[in-house]
Amino acid sequence: MITGRVLLLNFSYEPLGTIGVARAICMWFSGKLTVEENDGDNCLHSPSTTIPVPSVVRLRSYVHVKRRRQETTMKRARIYIRDRYRCQYCGEHKHAKDLTLDHILPRAQGGESTPHNLVSACVKCNQRKGNRTPDQARMPLLTSQKLLRLGLDHVLLCHYAESRPEWKKYLFMDDVLEEDVRIAA
Repeated sequence: MITGRVLLLNFSYEPLGTIGVARAICMWFSGKLTVEENDGDNCLHSPSTTIPVPSVVRLRSYVHVKRRRQETTMKRARIYIRDRYRCQYCGEHKHAKDLTLDHILPRAQGGESTPHNLVSACVKCNQRKGNRTPDQARMPLLTSQKLLRLGLDHVLLCHYAESRPEWKKYLFMDDVLEEDVRIAA
């Protein structure tokens, strides 16, 4: 339980990411955040007290976050998670070691290495597509453009929320997004 993750919200209920249970409890003791939801009946016990394990916490003061901040680390892994470890051309599920990242608009045609322009592809499909766009190669993408536009951090939080249903209402997961995620699965 102490090694679990807790959803961290800004004062405005904007999701900021996740923190560890131990850090959340320390911040709660110091008065920096409030507990919005507990992790069921899970509790941490000391000789003199019992503390419910938090699942969702909210900061007591607003943190200004740059809107266009850089995506965090692990871009490749987050793209694989977003695409459900599935080739976005043939639809086959693969292990990460059997996937590559493909540029939708190839670099040779001015495409950038941004998450919006990258999808998971098996080696066979990536080689078949080559330096062409999906339309030029007659290989339509299985992922909707709406899912590609989401930030990778938000996609990762939505992935965690699959096993933590109490997080969904804080992640503003609308029905359209859930449908796109189900189609991608």
